[in-house]
Amino acid sequence: MATKLLVETVSPTPFSKSMAVVDVQEIPTLQKPSLLVVFGKESEALVGVIADVLGQKAEISGSVSEVKAGLKDTIHGISRKSFLAEAAEWDSSRLLLNTHCVDGEGETLDEAFSSQCDYEYLYTKTTFYRRDLARFLSFILGQINPHDSLAKKLRTTLLSTTFPDIHAALPNLDILSVGADAVELRVDLLKEPLPDGSYSPIPSLKYVGEQLMTLRQRTELPIIYTTRCTNENGRFPMDDPVLFYTYLRKAIQWGCEYIDVELWLPEDIRRKLSETKGSSRIISAFHDFSGKFKWTTTEAEDLFRKGAVYGDVVKMIALVTSTQENYELEYFRSLIESKYSHPPLSGLNMGPQGQLSRALNKVFTPITHPLLPMIAAPGQLSAAEINVARFNMGQFAKKDIYGIGSYRSMTQAMFFEKCFNELSLPHQFIFLEKSPKGPIDAILKRPNFGGAYINPPVAISSPSLPTMSDAAFAIGQVDTVLVHQNGEISHEGDNARWKGIRSTLTRDFVPTAYSQRAALILASAESDAAPAIFALKSLGIGPIFTIGFKMHGTLKGDVEQVRSVEDMKRLDQPFVIISALPAEKSMSVAPLLKHYSGDGTGLGKSAGKVFVDLSTGPRKNDPLTVAASTGWTVYSIADVSAWTTVETLRLLVGQNVPYDFVRLASGQGLF
Repeated sequence: MATKLLVETVSPTPFSKSMAVVDVQEIPTLQKPSLLVVFGKESEALVGVIADVLGQKAEISGSVSEVKAGLKDTIHGISRKSFLAEAAEWDSSRLLLNTHCVDGEGETLDEAFSSQCDYEYLYTKTTFYRRDLARFLSFILGQINPHDSLAKKLRTTLLSTTFPDIHAALPNLDILSVGADAVELRVDLLKEPLPDGSYSPIPSLKYVGEQLMTLRQRTELPIIYTTRCTNENGRFPMDDPVLFYTYLRKAIQWGCEYIDVELWLPEDIRRKLSETKGSSRIISAFHDFSGKFKWTTTEAEDLFRKGAVYGDVVKMIALVTSTQENYELEYFRSLIESKYSHPPLSGLNMGPQGQLSRALNKVFTPITHPLLPMIAAPGQLSAAEINVARFNMGQFAKKDIYGIGSYRSMTQAMFFEKCFNELSLPHQFIFLEKSPKGPIDAILKRPNFGGAYINPPVAISSPSLPTMSDAAFAIGQVDTVLVHQNGEISHEGDNARWKGIRSTLTRDFVPTAYSQRAALILASAESDAAPAIFALKSLGIGPIFTIGFKMHGTLKGDVEQVRSVEDMKRLDQPFVIISALPAEKSMSVAPLLKHYSGDGTGLGKSAGKVFVDLSTGPRKNDPLTVAASTGWTVYSIADVSAWTTVETLRLLVGQNVPYDFVRLASGQGLF
């Protein structure tokens, strides 16, 4: 089920908006998933980690009959040997998840068995990435929906990786991903080494799975899984369509966000993939390298309609020899957009004469990077080159983007300049120091004003912000100012901080792990805690208890202040503790963390409970250290600031800069 943000504002008149009550939820369902985890030799501990990521109880069963009789909301685990002994008794009453440790001694992947499972999770004990597990589970359970999020963007790009071994990309992957909304794994370009020193003509499923696992562990971007045939500039043979089905079906089991399905494949194969795609989305792909394809023929629209039958995106790419064919493509694009509301068209021309189309295309434009070993298709451009081309063609105007804040936020301003340079954006970045009570009206009225981030944020009562997002209104603070131009220029206040907190909270847990769980927030003032409360409510958390302040605003529903020891007794084991206290008061957090301490596990991060410290500066009796030592999963202000910066860049300039790049380029300093 798709994730949906619901903000209900009840207000009797337009002039009594301050009296409104806001209820926010951004979770697909409160129902806990029902899952059976099949584990291999000496991997029983993984079941507990999966249950912890899901926020549910775990139970190891010795037989299929025990699993069938177990509670639906308990995550059951069973050894592969025990399951296979009674496989005929399985009734598919739970989602069947096969797990396989790629570095497990004596463990070989049973393809016959794994092909019968709903999903398959590949992992390594050498370095276990809990965030990869959380992302995998969130996706296959439908708790995150990257496709819907990308569909809201005006332009999207994909990074085409061309490495024979994905390990070669890892040192530079953070830089390669800047400006990309997805990363394409060219399965057909992978080269699996053989014992005799040669390479397998087709990489085995085992090799492909390990390559995919490695890539997913190191990027937060959606993965587009591509098996390109020999006729379309790839290496998979066209005389074996079943081979394509086998590899693409496996990609669905591995939780790939997109699979690239070539339009020439038999309809029964394309239909089967569509029927079993789960949360994955299909890119229906057509390529023509003959140079004879024409966008002006009826064949072009017929191909789009054929791709639209099973495709969530239709990609059509042709090799051209003249600039005129770019204009013919744009006419075709406008025709398709006027006649069909779905699916979106990604239309491109290959070759030097087709580069104009890469600047004009809006859906999944393939991009390359100077650090890649080769381009994936003739005429491919980098994200920076496309931005330069778009600016030169007048596709967007040069604007002044402002950073408004205290002197200590200069580090954030320097990072924004780095991003603008890396992406070759023409915008000028200007940092202005602002006193806590200084007005921003004059800044918004400046010529070429293109938006701003504000750190620290301003109250929504600012007269210079006549409109604001639902989140900014509910939180009562604006940290981002957007510019809209529909005939006339208007400004909108928004809040990115709550999104940064939410992304932090869901890094190692699926969203529903938080639903209907208790939370405790410490702060000196309501304004310091409001973004965190909004983020918690978006995850369905409740009740929320506060220490040090009382909520009076629109988010006060289901929020209760703790005033005494008796109140503390009613607060039974909070799942989340968030401290928004200043650093000098941080020593008061440690006793609470010790009192509500959780237990760790032997695999991945600490389990069971989450602690987020939003304070900056030197701390006494550092609560992060105390929390980590007593079994909490811990996050600092650096994590929240990095995620907030990711969201701010998306809002201001429409560009995606991955979290890992933010941390890499900004160092360990705080924004």
